[in-house]
Amino acid sequence: MASANVLLLPEPGSGHLMSLIEAGKRLLSDGGDSEGRPLTVTVLVVRPATAESAAEVDAHVRRVEASGIGVRFHRLPSVEPPTDCVGNLQEFKSRYMQMQAPHVKAAAVELGAAALVVDFFATGVLDAARELAVPTYVYFTSTAALLALMLRLPALEEEVPDDFEEFEGTVDVPGLPPVPAGSIPGFMGRKASPNYKWFVYHGRRFMDADGIIINTVAELEPRLLAAIADGRCVPGRQVPPVYPIGPVIDLGVKETSNEHCIRWLDAQPPASVLFLCFGSMGWFDAAKAREVADGLERSGHRFLWALRGPPAAGSPHPTEANLDELLPAGFLERTKDRGLVWPRWAPQKQILSHVAVGGFVTHCGWNSTLESIRHGLPLVPWPLYAEQHLNAFELVADIGVAVPLKVDRKRDNFVEAAELERAVRSLMGSGSEEGRKAREKAAEMKAVCRNAVEPEDGGSSHAALQRLRGAIRRGAAASLP
Repeated sequence: MASANVLLLPEPGSGHLMSLIEAGKRLLSDGGDSEGRPLTVTVLVVRPATAESAAEVDAHVRRVEASGIGVRFHRLPSVEPPTDCVGNLQEFKSRYMQMQAPHVKAAAVELGAAALVVDFFATGVLDAARELAVPTYVYFTSTAALLALMLRLPALEEEVPDDFEEFEGTVDVPGLPPVPAGSIPGFMGRKASPNYKWFVYHGRRFMDADGIIINTVAELEPRLLAAIADGRCVPGRQVPPVYPIGPVIDLGVKETSNEHCIRWLDAQPPASVLFLCFGSMGWFDAAKAREVADGLERSGHRFLWALRGPPAAGSPHPTEANLDELLPAGFLERTKDRGLVWPRWAPQKQILSHVAVGGFVTHCGWNSTLESIRHGLPLVPWPLYAEQHLNAFELVADIGVAVPLKVDRKRDNFVEAAELERAVRSLMGSGSEEGRKAREKAAEMKAVCRNAVEPEDGGSSHAALQRLRGAIRRGAAASLP
């Protein structure tokens, strides 16, 4: 029987690319569903706008190709990126992906597409697929909270008269407690911003897809998923079927490292170490780093801190930290018996799975958050950019796996040493009711995330994946002459 070829169109940022490739692997794992045509998966590779990012994408594609898992790759022709949206990252991504539309359409014809799955920044190509009668799905790399907000955004334009960054009240996102305007993502802060206008556009276009695939777990965000399905986010219209198939994180290939930071962890007691790490683009200047150092020193707890320095000119990625410039004098010597500052890339997956780690101070990127929750680690959220402030609010106020941290957005997400000390003591100390609840909830969500993908346990994410496969196969069968 001929296979049904599912094309995946990721935005070329590494977090989006790797997440959608991992989702493609899930589609290839048949999981006992023998009905209909077998599926094949082809990733449409968009060349990033910078040489550094292109090299990173090429390296990842080569690794997946060499793994023999069966995911295919089709490189789209180069497109000259827009040059008139400097400083507006979300506008740039949206326009750059929209410019791929003719090449995506040509690839769909050439490769015999049975379905097209697009990154949520790429809804501008949906019409090209529609012209070919190819069923389309949106892949949402973030939370159901952000999805609900984006679906609500066209209506919120009318309901909230002010810019979110000036608004003093709360925002109604169905399925969440009232959201403080200060937790709305920064790229939605000003209505006149092209970034904001593009998110309104994407929120509308989600409604034109045949389905929305989301990297979450039904039991992790049940009220939000119910609100979306019940039509509370877009009153009067039926939202396309939502398929929560998470956690979509690469668990098949474990990081293996003999780095000193791992050997240091091997010598620490179980669940005694607080890990601090802020993602592939997170870095601190001396003012922030010294507050962190003071807070950690005063907390008295063990820590492993992945500290990065500012990016080099023309690069978005942090550099190896100069500890003499960033840290207070004598800090390393005073804390050498209970702490380690790691100034370069850290093997995060290996660290989060280590028995010595008992908590995680994180920027709240969704991939990092899911990795942490899957290992049962409670969190201290320190959001820096993108949708991370909304994630932080949800982790504390709704999911309950984190203790709050007061982050001053008006001072470039600054945190005072005394506030970090309080949060660390709360999370890691035995006498805090707040920390105890976060640890218990994290342990509960660990089991939820692991069970969700198991077929023998009737896992919710496994069942959603089966429904998605069935929908794709039915669409492929309907398109046969």
